[in-house]
Amino acid sequence: MSNKKYVKVRDVMTPYVDTIDGLATVAEAIEQMRKQKFGALIVARRDESDEYGFVTVQEIAKQVIEPDKSPERVNIYEIMEKPVLTVSADMNIRYAIRLLERINQLRALVTENGEAIGIITMLDMVLKYTEINK
Repeated sequence: MSNKKYVKVRDVMTPYVDTIDGLATVAEAIEQMRKQKFGALIVARRDESDEYGFVTVQEIAKQVIEPDKSPERVNIYEIMEKPVLTVSADMNIRYAIRLLERINQLRALVTENGEAIGIITMLDMVLKYTEINK
């Protein structure tokens, strides 16, 4: 029998969700990222039937800066990733790691009752898992 501790996603996630509207500009997203010191923002749902999106610094670099587009003239909805991978707050991080690895993702949105409550990253989970299972 293993004596490793069961760790839930909610115990490791960043519990703060910073959202941005899909109609905002990339310039606004960059400013929001700068203030919050986040590398990704959640794109808010338009209504209950909509899905969340992500906008990341990687997508901004690849789709706006590299092709030399104006951040003031590109809207978030044009470059966002949507829908995003979501995981349950009560999921064991071992399964969350396996899921992210299988689809080659570094982060996922954490949800509870259909609402975004945090973000989990592969780094967060690996560091916490090795910390508690020494």
